[in-house]
Amino acid sequence: MQSFVDNDTFIHGSPEDRGNADYYYGRPWEPHYFKGDTYMSERVELKDMTAQEIVEYTRGYNDHRCGQKDWGV
Repeated sequence: MQSFVDNDTFIHGSPEDRGNADYYYGRPWEPHYFKGDTYMSERVELKDMTAQEIVEYTRGYNDHRCGQKDWGV
């Protein structure tokens, strides 16, 4: 699955996009992705992901370029 539009932009819903979003929002490591737009298409769970998709999710989760959301607490 292609995860990038270009070198810096994740494809919405891709494994790498979901991993990056989970880290940003402080959610636990839970590999998944969407077949299309996030929350608007079928969600693919860990048990149905390929090894490569899990690697892509993990790469996004470990990419801390954006840091984590400041919840102001």
